Amino acid sequence: MARIDNTSDYLIAPDPGARRLTRPVVGTDQNGEAIDLNVVEERPLTIYLNSQEIVTAMTIGDYPAYLALGFLRNQGMLHENDVIKGVDYDEELETVVVRTEALTTYEDKLKKKTRTSGCAVGTVFGDMMDGLEGVTLPDVQVRTSDLYALAATINRTPSLYLEAGAIHGTVLCQGDRPLVYMEDVGRHNAVDKIAGWMLSENVPAADKTLYTTGRLTSEMVIKTAMMGIPVLASRSGFTAWGVEIAQQVGLTLIGRMKGQRFVCLSGEERLIRDADPTKVADEPRKSGRKGAA
Repeated sequence: MARIDNTSDYLIAPDPGARRLTRPVVGTDQNGEAIDLNVVEERPLTIYLNSQEIVTAMTIGDYPAYLALGFLRNQGMLHENDVIKGVDYDEELETVVVRTEALTTYEDKLKKKTRTSGCAVGTVFGDMMDGLEGVTLPDVQVRTSDLYALAATINRTPSLYLEAGAIHGTVLCQGDRPLVYMEDVGRHNAVDKIAGWMLSENVPAADKTLYTTGRLTSEMVIKTAMMGIPVLASRSGFTAWGVEIAQQVGLTLIGRMKGQRFVCLSGEERLIRDADPTKVADEPRKSGRKGAA
């Protein structure tokens, strides 16, 4: 698939050439020939909430403030009534400090950690299902024409994935328009960056779709639901618990989106099938973009 040249419709688009995100290396191929390529950088980022160290995440290092805000919000350590005084990032120390006006109640969350199935060793704090009680997602209809349009645009957008691989992408969308495209070595980091951007910019979630290149796991479904986004779509597949939680909270869950094909395992009644799949350009088996594992 040919890459698109104009990404001006994005509010935030990937920047594959950004400083510090990749490093040139030299290797050899299957024939023993020298080969030059770029590989994605991976570096630690330690997140503090006021004076308390919370977690050290492995990340590519872009948008640290959004990552910190989104992580804390998605873990239930920041609530809607918490007033954020500032977010301070120190590039040399690789730390970001989120400061609030009043003390937060994060101590209980620190007592229990669950290692997730996400890449780059994701961690969630507290009981994974905490916070989903009472979550009611808006009953939003989803046009298949929008899904096809989003996939066609996102999969042709210049990105670190197309440049270097070994990375996940997550895109916040509205209708048929992709708005914010974040990438990271772990899909949970990419989602947290979007959550942090939404929190910082006070962006509503009810009319949004979240698109990801990664698997539709329980963690991905929980994060999406906690953000209030009613639709989650992916090029990749599902886990059983992810499907179960999506059905429980009323999340429209669509996976294996490649060319003309997709599978909906939650929210089928919300789909408006206004596009003829046979008229959608199918994706060759050996596509330039593959579903990330």
